[in-house]
Amino acid sequence: MEKIPVGIIGATGYAGLELLRLLLTHPGVSVEALSSVSFEGKPVSEVYPSLRYICDRTLGSEEDVVSRSQVVFAALPAGLSEGIAEKCMEQGKLFLDLGADFRLDDEAVYTTWYKQPYRKPELHEQSAYGLPELFRDRIRNCRIVGVPGCYPTSAALGLAPSITKGLISPDGIVIDSKSGVTGAGRSLTQTTHFPDCNEAFSPYKIAAHRHTPEIEQTLSKLAGQPVRVTFVPHLLPVNRGIVSTIYADLREPLTAEAVHAAYTDFYRGEAFVRVRPLGETANLRNVRLSNYCDISVHVDEHTQKLILVSTIDNMVKGSAGEAVQNMNILLGLPETTGLELIPTAF
Repeated sequence: MEKIPVGIIGATGYAGLELLRLLLTHPGVSVEALSSVSFEGKPVSEVYPSLRYICDRTLGSEEDVVSRSQVVFAALPAGLSEGIAEKCMEQGKLFLDLGADFRLDDEAVYTTWYKQPYRKPELHEQSAYGLPELFRDRIRNCRIVGVPGCYPTSAALGLAPSITKGLISPDGIVIDSKSGVTGAGRSLTQTTHFPDCNEAFSPYKIAAHRHTPEIEQTLSKLAGQPVRVTFVPHLLPVNRGIVSTIYADLREPLTAEAVHAAYTDFYRGEAFVRVRPLGETANLRNVRLSNYCDISVHVDEHTQKLILVSTIDNMVKGSAGEAVQNMNILLGLPETTGLELIPTAF
């Protein structure tokens, strides 16, 4: 089969690099162009020597990527993707944004959390929120996809069956999440400096993280009513992985067996969501370097709390892998294409 040309804008950030790793082995596409503002003119293998003799492509401009690619990925900070999306639409290209610009439906909410308005509001009516397990029908019919954030992916997949089936109250949901350091991006900060994050563990941006409205947006759609959550992220001293431990009140007394059956039924046939056997606890080790989301179900019968543990690799299912999964949907390929990644055991 003829390979489809793809390109990455922002190829030298962690998300861009992970995307490149996946696309280089994808059987249906050919990586034709890469860009980086910081390293333009240099071979990508000079920035990341692990790519030597695998991909020595020179990092070019944003315009070069758009002109040479049929599918364009952007892994950029908020506020930089709308203009690229417009160019792609004008030229009949597909655009997948790994940043935040196409994740939120409400411009006012985006402005509140990202301190800037939409520059091309008309484009947002033509975009899809790219969480395939929940919104693939919408994704199929759009040419712009906003790839979800890593925390929202783990939280939404963890809560979707219980919210959709009305097993839990939409009030009082607590999402306690922990992420590896790559979730903070490639730019160094004081908290991600090795001496500060190694041998350390702490929450950050308590009740003030930008992924909060994204989580609430998805849960509100599934519940058919407004949902507000308490979301607290933590920084784990590991490179990659997310563990979200989620607490919610059951509407009526249910056993762990009953909730587990509901989860198993909801995700039946989904290639990338694994509901762990009852009695097991999801562990980030078992999803590392893969596109899987592992979920374990627990019920505290004393308090009638549903406790969910949802784990993903923040760089794969939480970013680049989910982007490839969305691309496969847009191209009419099996969703698993290029994502047959076996998790590592250590």
